[in-house]
Amino acid sequence: MDILKTVRLRWTPQFRPATPEQIRNAAGGYTFAVDDWARLRRFLTLGTDGGTFYASDREVTYDNADVVFRLTVTDPIGLVDRIVEVSEAGRAPRQNAALFALAIAASGDDVNGRRAALAALPRVARTATALFLFVGYVEQFRGWGRTLRRAVGQWYTDMPVDRLAYQLVKYRQRDGWTHRDLLRLASPSGVTDPARRVALNWAVGKGLADRRGSAVLPSTSPVPDGLAIIADVEDARAASTPQRWVEIIGRGNGMSWEMLPTAALREPAVWEALVTLGMPQTALMRQLPRLTRLGLLAGEVGDTVAEQLADPRRLARARVHPINVLVAQRTYASGCGVKGVHTWVPSPRIADALDAAFYAAYGAVQPADKRTLLALDISGSMASVVSGLPLTCREASAALALVTAATEPRHRIVGFTAGRGGFANPAIQELDIGPRRRLDDVCRYTAGIPMGATDCALPMVWACENRVAVDTFHIYTDNETWYGQIHPHEALNRYRQTMGIDARLVVVAMTATGNAIADPADPRQLDISGFDSAVPTLVADFSRGDI
Repeated sequence: MDILKTVRLRWTPQFRPATPEQIRNAAGGYTFAVDDWARLRRFLTLGTDGGTFYASDREVTYDNADVVFRLTVTDPIGLVDRIVEVSEAGRAPRQNAALFALAIAASGDDVNGRRAALAALPRVARTATALFLFVGYVEQFRGWGRTLRRAVGQWYTDMPVDRLAYQLVKYRQRDGWTHRDLLRLASPSGVTDPARRVALNWAVGKGLADRRGSAVLPSTSPVPDGLAIIADVEDARAASTPQRWVEIIGRGNGMSWEMLPTAALREPAVWEALVTLGMPQTALMRQLPRLTRLGLLAGEVGDTVAEQLADPRRLARARVHPINVLVAQRTYASGCGVKGVHTWVPSPRIADALDAAFYAAYGAVQPADKRTLLALDISGSMASVVSGLPLTCREASAALALVTAATEPRHRIVGFTAGRGGFANPAIQELDIGPRRRLDDVCRYTAGIPMGATDCALPMVWACENRVAVDTFHIYTDNETWYGQIHPHEALNRYRQTMGIDARLVVVAMTATGNAIADPADPRQLDISGFDSAVPTLVADFSRGDI
């Protein structure tokens, strides 16, 4: 080998920086750095649970926390606005990162930033579970000052009474916190509404009192307006027969399974009543294994459940994130829980309904109608779990690609990995997947493909060598590219020059790292977070040239 031939200016091996701005990633390759706002969006939508193939969850979490701390100094108001935007739009599968970031924002040195964060608390912590999680986080950064006490107190005093009552009975304790704990710390004052006083007294264990402040409200006494759900919970506790529980559920005051005693949850009639009245969408997905074991999904109840699962309006109203649907579909179709304690025989129509729900959860996407190459990184690092969910980066990226595949009529799907069967054998192959295959089947298929090293330039190199016409390359990866003899952005430029096509590149990031493969200086390259529920729409708009 002539060693002089290894020195080039037209392209650069990925283990060397192609430009002075590039940084070294955890795998040893060089990529571009993302700015703090892009890193924040990744953190809010992807989280850091489980870390990455190359970095521990602790390392990735501390890096992302540093980004949030910096933003509390440079633009605390903008930080709060981004947190609220992602949370209210349901763009992340889990709320933990948003609540954590809000807790940091509520603890910063900037007074206006702290006030904005605490004012946004009810918009981000929309449930009592989220509130409990927030106060657990915020205690990591500050004590219970006057402004924090007031903000938590207002969560209880400003919420409509009927919604408050629902939160009090559905989420009584989480993560070591109870409503009694928070009410004791916040000490909300100025509660003049008799119904609200009754609800708060009930939450701290004083019983369901009437407007006169007597003991437990007798069953014959009128229940204060908005507190019917609390009376239902008290009645359910005292009941002991399925007929009585079904009657209580049938009152239509919003009784959910969490509010019922354990004995009631063993009764098929109780679950049938809950389904008939309409369970919350997320709860319905989580309880599918139980409904199957109870034999309820074989007849008309199964028809009702299948219809509710795939209803776009219910999905949108409940802010159900598509990735949570994917987890539910994959778990249900497997017939076994994550811990393997319970098993069931999945109903094909329910599995199909979850499959349809996954696509419906993204909403209507207008196709770009461009020649699209969907390129899935199937290297070894993509076998790591993503966001602490029972999914690998490889499985999640395949499912995300199918959303675009179902939208774009002119697409091809390939998988790429370097050194498969030996580091001298880079490989790219067309994958036998598509929207006609069910998600769980696609996950199994992609999980079984041999894997190697990471070279994210391969899709462009392959398309160039094989004269494949592509308007937009979509690369789904964990960003830890390192193996190739040419950087991805250089391979894209070479493809453009060779093919005469002004191709675009979208890189869908599956991890919350600080690396980006897309060149930020090129407006025809885009780096986005994979778990942002707006991804299919953003990608289509970008491919059309609208953004």
